[in-house]
Amino acid sequence: MSRTAATADPGSTAAAAAAFLKQADRYTGRTASPARLAEIRAEIAERDSYRQSTTELEVGAKLAWRNHARCVGKLYYRTLVVRDRRDLTAAEDVFRELVEHQRLAFNGGRIRPVLTVFAPAGPGSPGVRIWNEQVLQYAGYRRPDGSTVGDPANIRFTEVVTRMGWTGNGGRFDVLPLVIQVPDAAPQLFELPPDLVVRIPIAHPDLPWFADLGLEWYAFPTMSNRRLEIGGLRYPAAPFSGWYVNTEIGARNLADTDRYDMLPTVADALRLDRTHDRTLWKDRALLEINAAVLASYERAGVRMVDHHTISDSFARFVEAERRAGRDVCADWRWIVPPMSPAATPVYHQTYLETTETPNFFREPTTPYVTGCPALREVA
Repeated sequence: MSRTAATADPGSTAAAAAAFLKQADRYTGRTASPARLAEIRAEIAERDSYRQSTTELEVGAKLAWRNHARCVGKLYYRTLVVRDRRDLTAAEDVFRELVEHQRLAFNGGRIRPVLTVFAPAGPGSPGVRIWNEQVLQYAGYRRPDGSTVGDPANIRFTEVVTRMGWTGNGGRFDVLPLVIQVPDAAPQLFELPPDLVVRIPIAHPDLPWFADLGLEWYAFPTMSNRRLEIGGLRYPAAPFSGWYVNTEIGARNLADTDRYDMLPTVADALRLDRTHDRTLWKDRALLEINAAVLASYERAGVRMVDHHTISDSFARFVEAERRAGRDVCADWRWIVPPMSPAATPVYHQTYLETTETPNFFREPTTPYVTGCPALREVA
């Protein structure tokens, strides 16, 4: 089922609901009552939408994870903890549940996959929106000379929340506030409690000077700009937490030239020759950054998986799906790790790149454009 067909009109919503109930039947091994589909159709006829049961929501969320083409950790989709918070109507209540979500997902360092679902979009209502790409993010500041401090990926969002009244410290790892917007209300800023932000200092197991670089990252990611679609319904706020793969931090967040760009700094500290690329200074620096990231999370007692182990688990997921008679949808560019890809089993495979629902879809990164004229200049 296409993304468009899942959200187009009452007729297609009813068709999407019927298709989803069949998928849910296959997942649970049960047969949905014909009365349930009749009930859904009657509700759609009356108000152009319907309400899914908590069980339907839970099954749909797990199937969305299984269907998502850009996730390499799908072997664990059945373990997802789904929290139904669709009835919340106040931004303060949404924030409170996001705090609880973070505590539940952290689980004392034994990170577990958690998804919290807030009010859906529907006729005349955009649903709940969380402006942040992730619940935890570091600010990025643009200096007058054009250089940056902090995370360059978040410069624009930092400028937006600054205009809304937030004041950062100008540091490399300042945690941004959350911006939550509920229907018929202005967006609101919320600061995360300091004890909720578990910072992992990055130090190397064999290179003492590495700790002096002052690097850190937070314990786990919670994606908050992914729209969950199930059975023709759209949930624009469905934050989803999981554990990190080391390369997400060590080969992307800290290493990319448009992020923290630490490869030259680490290479210089290693006294590597950077006069040309044939010395493989980038590869050697990248290896040591990732060694530091893995060791630091292990030292802190926070769950993290290395890119070889997660690639092996994805291969097992693919085999299990094929035994079940299902094709695997995957985006090769996201499944293959950004470090030593040819040494992993996923590099040598091809996958379908179709999009199925239920699924997660990226929400626009600038929801603040609509209805916030004062912010359009920076948005």
